Amino acid sequence: MDETEFWEIIDGCRQAAGGDPDTQAELVVDRLTELDPDAVTMFARHFESRFLRAYRWDLWSAAWVLLDGASDDTFENFRCWLIGQGRKVFEGALHDPDSLADLLESFDEERDGEAEDLGFAAFDAYEQLTGLELPELGLEEPPPEPVGVPPDFEDDAALAAACPRLWRRFRGPDGR
Repeated sequence: MDETEFWEIIDGCRQAAGGDPDTQAELVVDRLTELDPDAVTMFARHFESRFLRAYRWDLWSAAWVLLDGASDDTFENFRCWLIGQGRKVFEGALHDPDSLADLLESFDEERDGEAEDLGFAAFDAYEQLTGLELPELGLEEPPPEPVGVPPDFEDDAALAAACPRLWRRFRGPDGR
């Protein structure tokens, strides 16, 4: 499975799910169980490598603004959700996390920003196909801390400065 096929599965399942992250995860599992175990393993590698690439303080700041706070677990689930938004949104957010203000058509704090099940889709599909756990993916271990400079999550002014467009849209006078 190449990168294009990976994103086609992510995008196709998101569209079929109407943007609902839980339904998207179920559809990804269904789609992956139509493939062979090697393809599922490659999907998992693509997903996990992107998950690791998104382990950055600037993206955590964006998640914090969008979700009005983000614990370690919440940020993990946010990164799964971000991948689930597709290549354009994911790569745009990696390039400039504040661009999520423009890349997201809408954001519902109750539904969006969390897709834990999507992070387990390949594991679930592999187990359904083989009865075994997904093998080690051979990726580097994540760094002990996110990449970049940690923000002061308790300082609204610093968060607004780090993500001005997100802050205006989702936390400012016109936001929530």
